[in-house]
Amino acid sequence: MQWMKSGRMAEIVRFGVVGVVATAIHYGVYYVLLSVVNPTLAYTIGYAVSFCCNYVLSSRFTFRVGMSVRRAASFGLSHVMNYLIGVGLLNVVLWLGVSREVAPLPVFVMVVPINYLLVRFALTYRNNNKKDEE
Repeated sequence: MQWMKSGRMAEIVRFGVVGVVATAIHYGVYYVLLSVVNPTLAYTIGYAVSFCCNYVLSSRFTFRVGMSVRRAASFGLSHVMNYLIGVGLLNVVLWLGVSREVAPLPVFVMVVPINYLLVRFALTYRNNNKKDEE
């Protein structure tokens, strides 16, 4: 239970709060755009909009690290991977017959644990290495 003592549990809770905000933004944009574009494009635009908010909140609130070009690039790369997984799963869920309005919801559930690991690595990797070197 060392991870609970080290503050990791609080970090996971903060990640959850930021995730709910980012997911709400993503889904809201997706849902509004469904009436004018296809689901993949709506998902993509929603993802891009929520990405910006997510970077700021993840840096400052969740992981409490400074924002930098390097961290933004790492965060972006982690989110490209997360996006590709998410859009792939969205199309699988749509192919399985789930309605366009509901299809992102199971996708969000599946990608959250992956996203946590990718984002945590992207924003804290250098900090963890510096601690190890000291």
